[in-house]
Parts: sequence; structure tokens; C-alpha cells
Amino acid sequence: MTETLIPAWHGDTLEPVEKLDAHIRGLKHKAVSVFVLRGDEILIQRRAMGKYHTPGLWANTCCTHPNWKENSLDCAHRRLNEELGISGLSLEYRDRVEYRADVGGGLIEHEVVDIFVAEVETAPDISPNPDEVMATQWVRYGDLVQEVVKDPSRFTPWLRIYLDTYAPQIFGELAVSCVNPA
Repeated sequence: MTETLIPAWHGDTLEPVEKLDAHIRGLKHKAVSVFVLRGDEILIQRRAMGKYHTPGLWANTCCTHPNWKENSLDCAHRRLNEELGISGLSLEYRDRVEYRADVGGGLIEHEVVDIFVAEVETAPDISPNPDEVMATQWVRYGDLVQEVVKDPSRFTPWLRIYLDTYAPQIFGELAVSCVNPA
């Protein structure tokens, strides 16, 4: 299998690096995360057991690394379709965030992530790719925050970081209302 080349920083410039190599070496690299929201609910996914890191853990709707020279928005649409069979959503860019996390097995995610959100009125048709996703679930934002606090080991490091550190940028009023209920 040919390894995917992703954009990683070498000093101030981006260079193509094999994805697994970026994680082994803990190189800072580009990533994309998508959250699909329906009112106060978030579509989350449980990563397939065959994933090379964080298998079986719950994560945001989808996330990935753009291929070398692929723009983030195109990547977000591509990955929604590849992982969940979802297409045609309008994605809104929310922010660019950076985190570094140990994802187990000697691998490090040091990501600069473009965050996209799709707000939907009705749930889109979902057809998970079993090589990527073993389950999906709609969960209320406040319930997700409580579950992550109660049992963080069930969730990916990046989802925990997004909820703990970047919730206002990603979820806006939804995050604020859960912190300061009326």
C-alpha cells in the first residue's frame, strides 16, 4: 500500500511527508475536522477497530489529513463521503486550531486543524465505511461534554481537546449556553 503524503512543516515551509512518518516523528502537520450539528446534537463516530491509532474510540463527525496540495474544504467534503457516505452538506469554516497529543503506540498527533461545521435541520443519510467507522450516534452537546468528563478514555484525545479548549470557536452559542445555562 502506498502511504499518503500529507503537508507537514519543516521550519516555516510545508513539505510532503508520509502520514505515518508524521505521526511517528510527531511532526506538525495539517489536518481537517468536521462537526455535523442538528440543533443541539452532534453526529459523532466510533472509529473502526482496524485504524492504526485510537481504534474503537469515539470522535467528532470526521477528521483526516489533506493530501499534499489538497485544500481543506475539498478535503472535508471528500472525507465526509469516504467515512460516512455523506455528501452535499454546506460546510462553514470555523477556525484553525493547533494541538499536540499522544495517540498511543508511540504515535503523536501534532496538528494544525481547519475546523468545519455543517448545521442541518434533518439528519443526512449515513452509510459508514466499515474500514473507517464502526458506529455513529447523535448526541446532545451537553451530554457529550458530561460523558467525556465522566469517562475520557472512551474518546479520542482530539475530541477531548476540542471540547475542553476550543468549544467556543467550534460550537459558538451552543458551547456558551451549556457553560452558562439561562
